[in-house]
Amino acid sequence: MKRVVVVGAGLSGLSAGVTLHGRAGLEVLVLDAATRAGGAVGTERIDGFLVERGADGFLTEKPGALELAARLGVAGRVIRPTPARDGAYVVRDGALRPLPRGFSIMAPVDLGAFLRSDVLSVAGRLRAAAEVLAPRRCPEDDESLASFVRRRFGSELLDRLAQPLAAGIYGADPERLSLRATMPRFLHEERRMGSVTLGLRERARARGVEARGARYQLFASFDGGLQVLVDAAAARLGDRLRLGAEVTRLAPRDDGVTLEVAGERVVADAVVLALPGPRLARLLGPCDPDLGARVGAVPHGSCATVTLGWDAPAIDPRLDGYGFVVPRVEGRPSMAATFLSKKWAGRAPTGAELARVFLPGEPASDDDAVAVARRELAALAGVTRAPVLARVQRHTRAMPVYEVGHVGRAREIERAARARAPRVLLAGNSLGGVGIPDSIAAGEAAAREAEARIAGGSAERR
Repeated sequence: MKRVVVVGAGLSGLSAGVTLHGRAGLEVLVLDAATRAGGAVGTERIDGFLVERGADGFLTEKPGALELAARLGVAGRVIRPTPARDGAYVVRDGALRPLPRGFSIMAPVDLGAFLRSDVLSVAGRLRAAAEVLAPRRCPEDDESLASFVRRRFGSELLDRLAQPLAAGIYGADPERLSLRATMPRFLHEERRMGSVTLGLRERARARGVEARGARYQLFASFDGGLQVLVDAAAARLGDRLRLGAEVTRLAPRDDGVTLEVAGERVVADAVVLALPGPRLARLLGPCDPDLGARVGAVPHGSCATVTLGWDAPAIDPRLDGYGFVVPRVEGRPSMAATFLSKKWAGRAPTGAELARVFLPGEPASDDDAVAVARRELAALAGVTRAPVLARVQRHTRAMPVYEVGHVGRAREIERAARARAPRVLLAGNSLGGVGIPDSIAAGEAAAREAEARIAGGSAERR
């Protein structure tokens, strides 16, 4: 019987464990130092409110989460966002304005709706609409997300739309973010069609989706929050999942790996390291200082979320949308907010409301974070009622920043790991894959590769 040990019980680790569980001739063991599975993902039930620790939903364009839900028998609990008139808002001059319909992070796919929007000035809208005429450049070297948006759509669209939307996903300055590592599909459309706008419109038509339609129905969650997926994976693994089991040492060999787990020696034929970047670097460092230093060099950002609940309607009733993003040029202390009870059914008791505010960096105290969040919601969403619930979640060095050139550096790390420790597979999001579907896919791919290497081959060559 061969054994694969998965270190980390976030969604990458859980999906790796589920992939390997039950395979003939193979034993899997998933270890995590924490006392709960799920990592940054999970849901608390508090007085009838569902409070997410991390993400509140996932994108269904990438199949990982839906496929895992189907394998675990919880596909029937998938829900879509509640229909909303405005979708989402962006702050302009201290007020909320609806995002243009069909807008896709940087591309005004529905030019008519975009040109009628007042999010940008007339000049800014015309400059962005002229993207269909912009020359195809397609540089061989990587470029920043900001550089790409600026040359294709102009500076105003970058500052007012692309920056806050990208920050909502990656929590980083688009001047630093690698286009190839974060949003390669836009580069692909420039190469394929000569225009991002025209390329996205064509793909929308091919899927039978109107370009002017909202993208919000491409997102999903579960009726009991994302904890539903975590609990289903943990239940599938059963006693193959050990929590409160910290791996303190790793000793790779050509034919396996030895681990120290709370003073116990565990021998594995292969190990999948499904850990956040800083933890991955600390574990790799003692056995391979160079590899640990390379992983540790991937920068990570921090943020905090403040979830507030009210026992009666509190958000301005004229706001029929899922929340808002805040451009940095507005000079406000928040990055975004989500009206959770408007976005998802069952997030608050009947007649109550739930919202979450995202703050950059690390607030001085939880009280300060709650105060900032309340002021932002009062100024932008008309919330004057005192909350009956307040929860602060800190995500310290939890958001990998894929800087320009990241794809090449990640490949070098993976090649070095394969050469020096062929039975150690890396699946943490510090190398690639921000978001739930990508995290699941990374765990599954690492699991398949671990199985293949034990068998003497490689999943990459199958």
